[in-house]
Amino acid sequence: MMDAGYNANQIHPDWYDVIRTTKLPSFKNQYGPNGNTYFSARQSRLGVKGVIPTDLGDLKTTFEFEMFGTGVDAGQTTIRLRHAYGELGQFGAGQYWSPFMDIDVFPNTVEYWGPPGMAFFRNVQVRWMPIQGNTRMTIALERPGASADGGVVADRIELTDVKPRFPVPDISAEYRYAPGKWGYVELAGIYRRIEWKDQGLQPGDISGGVSGWGFNLSSNLNFGANDILRLSALYGEGIENYMNDAPEDVGLKATGNAAAPVEGEALPVSGFVGFLDHTWNPKFASSVGYSSVNITNSELQAPSAFRRGQYAIGNIIYMPVPGVMTVAELQWGNRHNNTDGFKSDIFKIQFSFKYNFSKTF
Repeated sequence: MMDAGYNANQIHPDWYDVIRTTKLPSFKNQYGPNGNTYFSARQSRLGVKGVIPTDLGDLKTTFEFEMFGTGVDAGQTTIRLRHAYGELGQFGAGQYWSPFMDIDVFPNTVEYWGPPGMAFFRNVQVRWMPIQGNTRMTIALERPGASADGGVVADRIELTDVKPRFPVPDISAEYRYAPGKWGYVELAGIYRRIEWKDQGLQPGDISGGVSGWGFNLSSNLNFGANDILRLSALYGEGIENYMNDAPEDVGLKATGNAAAPVEGEALPVSGFVGFLDHTWNPKFASSVGYSSVNITNSELQAPSAFRRGQYAIGNIIYMPVPGVMTVAELQWGNRHNNTDGFKSDIFKIQFSFKYNFSKTF
């Protein structure tokens, strides 16, 4: 897959070919001049899926990687693991979609990162699937992890001794009800424990912990054969790393106690996704919609901290022959800061070319 486009504004240079509202400028001209052309092949993907009959049922496996660097490889075209997962009967293990997310909410768009207001996380997990099929139920234990924002006291010496601790796995579950051709409705939930331990090298003790939790309601509604409405609404606290594009899970607030002047709190987050995918005919299709993510900031977060992100896309998709797709897409993103009144926008036009190939043995 190849993406090419023009960005009328600016974004963090590691994320030049996507729209991440958390990576938009938090002050004027933070990332250099506006107006840049870009080319990228980072959406390219390769994988292998297998189905092997056994006495206990089909053994299903998938191994898949793409070329979009993140983390220490942000901005690079490099191998990134997507899925390394297997399941047998009612049980599965490996890196796969978290049950808290609903991948079917992702619209028929080519902007790589996707709607910021949806839960989107591939996580290492073990899962139990007591109900399988169109109507399904999944319960999982997932790899824990979280991040914190030191805010205006990030350079305080007391914080240098504090280290994260995750005593138990994250627990997630989903139930999808899909009785007929109209679509489905799905409810997912998650609970997690986030702790931090003061190592005691400085006076005072600011050890503590919070519980993170959330609910995600999602649906695909079919209006005839040519229209799918993809919807989700989410709310929780301390679950930002399960979101597609959100900042830290934990913020700080003052205590008034000189021995332990600050304590952590789980940051509330809400998200919304609404997209309509329409098929014009066998060769043309379109997708249009909007998404938002909102953070309730803590009192000690910086005035420039991320508070709200918005995202909208519309496109025209042309499929001249099977396996080939070309897309023209208009993209917009918006960021609002915490309390300083600053906001920034991004406008992009992107053209993408996708070629699919596969071989079954």
